[in-house]
Amino acid sequence: MTTPLKVGITGASGFVGQAMVEALGQAGHTCIAFSRSPERGVKGCVETRRFVCGELPNVAGLDAVVHLAGESIMGLPTEKKLRAILESRREGTRVLVDALLAAGPRGPRTLLSASAVGYYGNIGEQIADESSPAGSGFLATVTQAWEAEARRAEAGGVRVAILRFGVVLGEGGGMLKALKPVFRLGLGATLGNGRQWVSWVDVRDVARLAVFVLENPQARGVFNATSPVPLRNSDFTWAVARRFQRRAVFRAPAWLLKQVFGPLSGMFLDSQRVLPRRVEELGFQFEHRGVWEKP
Repeated sequence: MTTPLKVGITGASGFVGQAMVEALGQAGHTCIAFSRSPERGVKGCVETRRFVCGELPNVAGLDAVVHLAGESIMGLPTEKKLRAILESRREGTRVLVDALLAAGPRGPRTLLSASAVGYYGNIGEQIADESSPAGSGFLATVTQAWEAEARRAEAGGVRVAILRFGVVLGEGGGMLKALKPVFRLGLGATLGNGRQWVSWVDVRDVARLAVFVLENPQARGVFNATSPVPLRNSDFTWAVARRFQRRAVFRAPAWLLKQVFGPLSGMFLDSQRVLPRRVEELGFQFEHRGVWEKP
């Protein structure tokens, strides 16, 4: 039996955060949320503490912290938006790590920090695992800064584990929630030439993976939180259309996506064939490996 943990979670009210809170609760652990509005409370958490940039959060009494908070990358690439995407991750992680370092040996001994497969940039047909080098582009720059801040906690003896998320899928939130109205109207489209690889992961596997890493003292460093079965964008689009009982007959040209989304167009057009080798080597098994595969 694993000793019950008291886990603080930034972003606990979000789509991924709520899945993790539920999974941790089912595993016998206690969750404490961190939020800009602590008076509201968060479902599944016994307590909510204040978390804002520029102010050290209260991490007293916690065994571990899961850091998920950050500005959504969805939206138009205004200067304000791009700055918020970077700073929310860099500065938010910095203040959290500063709190861990200030707490010393009596503070949380584990930090599980989110990141993203955008770290690898556009790698075409190459296969990336956790040993692959960082790529280039706006999203790769953001994730590198994000991870560098998280790793600072290692100087204080904190076990740091970083999950590089692929596209997180699940009912009721995330990308599926954003795509649902588009596909329901029959407007779903293959992006660019449709040949680029999409690394995805089921939100239930993400939640199970978080529990696995927190409970496993050997789990440190970077782990790809992606299904072992990445898909071409054309197949991914087909699978989403099937989920909503629609067809996807349109194509969004790459030039248009680049014009509209600028530095953020990489989230649609970059090819990222990413495999979760390290976590599988530790014995974690993805339960939702091929649910999005074309039969």
